[in-house]
Amino acid sequence: MNILYLGTAFVAGLVSFLSPCVLPIIPGFLAYLAGSSDVQSLTKRRDIFINAVFFVLGFSTIFALLGILLQTVLAEVAPGVQMWLSRAGGAVIIFFGLYVVGLIKIGYLESNHTFAVKKKFSSRFLTSFVFGMAFAVGWTPCAGAVLGSILGLAASAPLSAFFLLFAYALGLGAPFLLVGAFTAGATAAIARVGSAFVWVNRVFGVLLVLLGILVFTNDLSLLGNLDVINNFFLK
Repeated sequence: MNILYLGTAFVAGLVSFLSPCVLPIIPGFLAYLAGSSDVQSLTKRRDIFINAVFFVLGFSTIFALLGILLQTVLAEVAPGVQMWLSRAGGAVIIFFGLYVVGLIKIGYLESNHTFAVKKKFSSRFLTSFVFGMAFAVGWTPCAGAVLGSILGLAASAPLSAFFLLFAYALGLGAPFLLVGAFTAGATAAIARVGSAFVWVNRVFGVLLVLLGILVFTNDLSLLGNLDVINNFFLK
């Protein structure tokens, strides 16, 4: 499997966390997991982190199931169709890359769509898990442009769909776990440097456009120098 694909999916998860529609929910996310505004005690910080783990497991489960579904369906596609799938995937990546950069506008992705878990279970851990699943299914779609790019990448590499979605979930989940571990300190750090994340998204959008062009033209071989990295990980 091409490490470039997996690395892109992982970074895409990180960028999704840094998107304007995810960062603002972090304080509420922490308050919900803690069940209190007091996050200073050792016991409370431990509870936050454990609930954060279940939250991440919840949305990772949804992405893993989506990856399995895509891989099962796309693996049956005839070889002759695969070339057109790659081109369609490349076009999708370019399209969403331009959106992330800010060169095009998509009204639906810019509208405010919220998610919520109305039912709370007796176990807070189970509630956090279900909350994570709801996050994956119904979160504000402005982060959907990055996920859409990864789905386009999966269309160009059907046998890697599960691993791509799993890498995306890891990239998105890691910052949530860090926030769960460091709580108030992480929230303060996000508030201080939040404005810089806009440029992180734009840079990643440019990289998506370039990657989409290479996928569309079937010229990923131009990145042949990355074979050294691939060989290192495949040993």
